[in-house]
Amino acid sequence: MASRPGLLTEWPWTPLGSFKYLVLAPLVIDSIYSYATMRDVDKLLILVVMVGRVVHSQMWISFARYKTAKGTKRIVNKSIEFNQVDRERTWDDQVIFNTLVIYLAKVYVLGTNTLPFWRLDGVVQVALLHAGPVEFIYYWFHRALHHHFLYSRYHSHHHSSIVTEPITSVVHPFAEHIGYTLILGIPLVTTLLCGTVSAASVTLYITYIDFMNNLGHCNFELIPRSFFSLFPPIKYLCYTPSFHSLHHTQFRTNYSLFMPMYDYIYGTNDKCSDSLYESLLEQEEEKPEAIHLTHLISLDSIYHLRLGFASFSSHPLSSRFYLVLMKPITLIISFVLTSFSSRTFVFERNRFGDLTLHSHLLPKFSSHYKSQQQKESINKLIETAILEAEKKDVRGEELNGYGEMYVRKYPKLKIKIVDGTSLAAAVVVHSIPAGTREVLFRGQITKVARAIVISLCQSGIKVMVLHKEEHCMLARFIGGDCKENLVLTTNDYPMIWLVGDGLSKKEQKLARKRTLFIPYSQFPPRELRKNCFYHTTPAMTIPDSAQNIDSCENWLGRRVMSAWRVGGIVHALEGWEEHECGLEVPMVNPPRVWEAALRNGFKPLVFPSLDVVY
Repeated sequence: MASRPGLLTEWPWTPLGSFKYLVLAPLVIDSIYSYATMRDVDKLLILVVMVGRVVHSQMWISFARYKTAKGTKRIVNKSIEFNQVDRERTWDDQVIFNTLVIYLAKVYVLGTNTLPFWRLDGVVQVALLHAGPVEFIYYWFHRALHHHFLYSRYHSHHHSSIVTEPITSVVHPFAEHIGYTLILGIPLVTTLLCGTVSAASVTLYITYIDFMNNLGHCNFELIPRSFFSLFPPIKYLCYTPSFHSLHHTQFRTNYSLFMPMYDYIYGTNDKCSDSLYESLLEQEEEKPEAIHLTHLISLDSIYHLRLGFASFSSHPLSSRFYLVLMKPITLIISFVLTSFSSRTFVFERNRFGDLTLHSHLLPKFSSHYKSQQQKESINKLIETAILEAEKKDVRGEELNGYGEMYVRKYPKLKIKIVDGTSLAAAVVVHSIPAGTREVLFRGQITKVARAIVISLCQSGIKVMVLHKEEHCMLARFIGGDCKENLVLTTNDYPMIWLVGDGLSKKEQKLARKRTLFIPYSQFPPRELRKNCFYHTTPAMTIPDSAQNIDSCENWLGRRVMSAWRVGGIVHALEGWEEHECGLEVPMVNPPRVWEAALRNGFKPLVFPSLDVVY
């Protein structure tokens, strides 16, 4: 929002929220009917162009986020935060608005007349009119928007984004977009009046505007030096991402739309434009100090990749009605990811003090880890990722699993492999309310589960189990007098349950009212009991100084990370020299890892007081 919102700041359909596309319902129905009855096929073309614009912009945002995650030729090396994502989630409002304008022009101006597909004279007219009147008028209109009166009421909303993304280009108040539509519509209106308009000229011009808008705001330099060396005057006809980025950091320079010639004519070009462009072309790819290796958990989790839909990934994973409608798209994207991706790839870049963390996606789902057919390919993907990290001199690599086989296979690894289980165990232990004297354990016996049970038994807290085989397995890891704190029970159910994968619906029904379920696995249990409480999976709040945090980790809240991921980060921040991986290898001292996490600014998640004596 602008600092002092003016008239027509809000879009008319803002109150509709996620249902704003309903304003296009009459248009969609009329277009499909007109096409089916062959009354007017051009109306359907308007819908095709609209969908194409949305897909075009999404391709740009995914590509830009991938390049900036790698750190390749990044222009502004600052953080993007949740407030920017929330502000820019309305980027598609201009698509809706332009679609309505074109549709109304078609209905009330052209009527049932069909546009010719191609006219060369019309395309040439559009190009000349854009380079002349459009660029000239826009330049002065843009300068006027930087006058303090208009800037505070309108244009400051756009400039709130210092670090731009492709969709930043179209995030403006409604009144401002009306002005842009009037200016950019000059070539199309003129060719319409001259009778030289065509479907191709309209589509190509809209595509050109979208392409150049996204290009200028992508925050990485991608235009090669050869593009300008072949024809030097082109620097006045085509801007670069670095040229426009200076406008967002300096504010009073580089006002041009897409063609910088008017900035050179009127002396408003930034003197650093050329030097910044040259320096970015020489910039090498960033080397991370730590790599977090993760995988997909469910079909819908693909939308929580930072490379995907920004507004989706900025909120915790939950059931949304539109995800059901998008199921065909979800299946296609999932199939492509898992079938054609032969290696891991970076999807996020974060900063923790002097530590640069790259998050890499292993393109497999949780279900693939249970398949013997997928075992070899998954191990190969992880091994390749480790060896590539070794070449980059990465300090540490965190794995979502036990990576002992890779340490044994490559005993001279310089990087340290961390599975993060020590911190996960410590987080669960510290999630148990103070004064608790007994807990019930139920779930698969994992490395984390063993550490938790040992720690609780040593602290004098009774750990009850429901199944004899679980009691026998856990008893082998507990020595001395502590064994008496591991109890097999059939009818005494404490108010604190430590639960992992394998908790059944029948077992949840055994719990007493107001029981607190604390998960120790990476996946939360199904919340079947309305009269009980469910803690989050092991996780911690990240420090305020952490940068470039604008997406949620699956079901966790904003600026919250899983304990496994935090464990790898802390390991790298502390510069510890030992590996922390493998099921049979003794765990790093959980209290030491816990204290190190707190020392580096990570905080435990506070569960609301239950007013219950445990």
